[in-house]
Amino acid sequence: MYDKNMLLDTALVARANAYAPYSKFKVGAAILLDNGKYILGCNVENASYGLSNCAERTALFKMISDGYTKNNVVAMAIVGDTLDVISPCGACRQVMLELLKPDCPILLCNLKRDMKEYKVIDLLPYAFSEKDL
Repeated sequence: MYDKNMLLDTALVARANAYAPYSKFKVGAAILLDNGKYILGCNVENASYGLSNCAERTALFKMISDGYTKNNVVAMAIVGDTLDVISPCGACRQVMLELLKPDCPILLCNLKRDMKEYKVIDLLPYAFSEKDL
């Protein structure tokens, strides 16, 4: 088991680093690894909106570039200023399915500390995968 509040707190730290001058919608993500380390990610916008990157993908790409794999991941949290818990976009869900185990816990949160936990596979049923190539 993992400390959900600590994971959320770490995602909030990541959110503080978000670069969101256009939307003002800051998002943070934190990945807890089996060695106790956290990988943080925030959204990074660009004036050419299509070149922006979500917090989830920032954290996942950083995890891979730091030499970790899906086998090292305990859980992931995502937080944003939403009425209900935040929901990852479709691109992030696809990348999560590729880079995390299907049963990896994903904690979706908001600034009020509301939380819902899902498994990666539950966020993107009938996903496109290597089996479809």
